[in-house]
Amino acid sequence: MSDTVLPEIHGFVAPGFEPVREAFLSNWRDHDEIGAGFAVRVNGERVVDIHGGWADRKKSREWTEKTLIPVYSTGKAVAALVIAKLVDRGLLEYDAPVADYWPEFAGGGKSGVSVAQALSHQAGLSGISEPMEASDWFDAGLIEDKLARQRPLWPLGEGSGYHPITFGFIADALARRTDGRSIGAILREEICGPKGIDFHVGLPESEHARTAEHAMPKQMPQLGDINPIRELAFLKAWSSPGRKGAKEWRMAEFPAANAHATAGALARLMAVYAMQGHLDGKRFISDAVLEELVAERVAGPDKVLPFDLSWAAGVMRNTHDQLYGDQLRTIGHSGWGGSMAMADPDAALSCAYVMNRQQHYLAGDPRPARLIEAVYSCL
Repeated sequence: MSDTVLPEIHGFVAPGFEPVREAFLSNWRDHDEIGAGFAVRVNGERVVDIHGGWADRKKSREWTEKTLIPVYSTGKAVAALVIAKLVDRGLLEYDAPVADYWPEFAGGGKSGVSVAQALSHQAGLSGISEPMEASDWFDAGLIEDKLARQRPLWPLGEGSGYHPITFGFIADALARRTDGRSIGAILREEICGPKGIDFHVGLPESEHARTAEHAMPKQMPQLGDINPIRELAFLKAWSSPGRKGAKEWRMAEFPAANAHATAGALARLMAVYAMQGHLDGKRFISDAVLEELVAERVAGPDKVLPFDLSWAAGVMRNTHDQLYGDQLRTIGHSGWGGSMAMADPDAALSCAYVMNRQQHYLAGDPRPARLIEAVYSCL
């Protein structure tokens, strides 16, 4: 793309990490990037926090250090941290049945589904089987009732099937039934708000003006053979929230799907995974709970995503397709269109990439892959 206009890259790059800046800029040259941010922490300390390009498709607004962007499923990794916080407090247990905290969830033969199984996409609820309106997702009580009554889409104990939207409703129901607050409220009141971390589930209208505009993928993702489970997860008219408009969507709390963040905020939160349960040098969750959080809960061919995956309690483990470098203890999550957050405890490393040019890759987008490779070359 020789006619591509290359932007100025702004932000912080520690000495020795200059190749990361060059890799970041090359995404405009090779992948038609519009606007993006990338951040890296090593030993919990910022070593890269850069941004460049434009916040809108017309390239009339610059992407700044305060630009927010929806990161879609990448936010699941943060929702998993909030649930781990509740486990650490003794409000939840990973191996306890979901129905211990949410009795109605036992409907449809799900009484034995544990919290960890639900968070590792094994509950058989990867989509809503009962036809509904896309706007129904904005009524949490209605969706929780549907999930509680629904029979699993496959026999329990027979592997995982990615829950694109419903993961967040299950996690949020557990949070509210134990802590009394939603995942978004816990983040606002206890974690991100007090610490000044620019990550939001439920974005106040006052912050909407600094959000970037997405450019949709130019082709559809490759889902593999379409079966009823994949169809319910992605392809039905009601598979994802809609028909309420952008303002209502941004303000709603969908922990699995509509977190808004900067790259720097994501990398800072992901440092909990990389730094033995510490955030900003202070204990966030115990060693024991972190070990439970990242332990493998299920592995093998996923019934929704066309990959062999290893799932922990809300994050992907890097042991199968190695989407986040080649370190086997690395964990991470990717979001629709290309966003990514990962953490490597062996290197005490956390990274996050956000952008508004969406690509069709379900995972393994070459843009963050190039950035991860550049980071490791600097260590």
